[in-house]
Order: sequence, then structure tokens, then C-alpha cells
Amino acid sequence: METATKTPSNRKLVLTDILEQRAYERIRETRRAEIIELKRRRRIALGTIVTVMFENRDTMQSQIQEMLRVERVVSDEGVLEEIKAYNPMIPEVGQLCATLFIELTNDEQMREWLTKLVGIERAIAIKLANGEVVKAVVDEGHAEQLTRETVTAAVHYIRFEFTPQQVQEFAKGNVQVISTLSNYLEAVELADFTVAELLTDLQ
Repeated sequence: METATKTPSNRKLVLTDILEQRAYERIRETRRAEIIELKRRRRIALGTIVTVMFENRDTMQSQIQEMLRVERVVSDEGVLEEIKAYNPMIPEVGQLCATLFIELTNDEQMREWLTKLVGIERAIAIKLANGEVVKAVVDEGHAEQLTRETVTAAVHYIRFEFTPQQVQEFAKGNVQVISTLSNYLEAVELADFTVAELLTDLQ
């Protein structure tokens, strides 16, 4: 009897990984509950208005399914377009990929903070227990269109690239996500369960 093999978490998505809408509707409630729990382990509040959501193959697959559902996309071409957009956010071995959200709830906050936080996407880093800092790399495909000189966007796509030695250091724990932007100096230590979760991407 053959045993099922788990899909590698860093394998990019292809057309056959995406369910057609009726099939997705049948499993959507259960799948969304699984993704909510997965995101709980991967979501980091950095200060009061910035959230760092570490993405992986499962979160991106779910994002694509939900986008197709909302937009009522059924053609292969439309599905492939979404896959092309989101596949870069699936980390390779030795990488972490994240969506950076600036959580603002009203126009007054937006006017205040979107100017103060210009460059925030380049100021995020991961600080290891030995003091080493792994700086965020801004996703090249989005960098130019997301940030202007005087105002930033509310969503950014970033990644972190680790050496094998840095991955080993990460595994020891005492890991922080930090912001070095002068208008938003913040640091938060990752919970042990988040470190363990993110190691599945790095390794």
C-alpha cells in the first residue's frame, strides 16, 4: 500500500493545485478554519499599527482560492494570472516571506501615518539571539508601484534571506522582529511556536 507524501511547503503552486469553485465551496469552511489557525502562528503584531504576516504555500493557496471566489474567475488564464502574482510569496529553503500590513482604521490615521512610515518596508529586520540582523528585502515586482517619496502604501511584500548558519541560530529561539525606522522604532520577540512554525519554511 502506497503512503501519501506531503507536498513540500516550498513547492510553487501550479494550475492543478487550485480547485474549481464548486469543489472549493465544499471544503471552504473547514479549510478556512485551518488557515485561520495557521495564520495565528504566523502573524506578528509589531507595535500598534504594523502587522507582519509570514506567508507560506498554504496561505498563498488559500489567498488565491478566495480571490478567485470573490472575482468569480473560472478560466485557466485567470487562475494562472493569480498563481503568477502570488507564487513569489512562497518561500524557498532559507527564506521567509511576509506581507507587511499597516493597520489604519480611519482617514485621520492614514493622513498621519502613511507619510511617517515611508520606507518602513526596508526598515524591518529579524534579529537573532547572537545579535545578527537579517534585513528585509523588498519584493522587486511591487517595490516601485507601492511606495512614493512622500507616502507609503498600506501593504508591502518582503522577504528575508538566511545563510545556513543563520538558520541554525534562528532555531535556537530568542528571535525578534524589529523596525529600525526612526518614526516607528519597535521590537517584538517571536513565541516559541512561531519560531517552530517558521523553521518549516527555512529548512
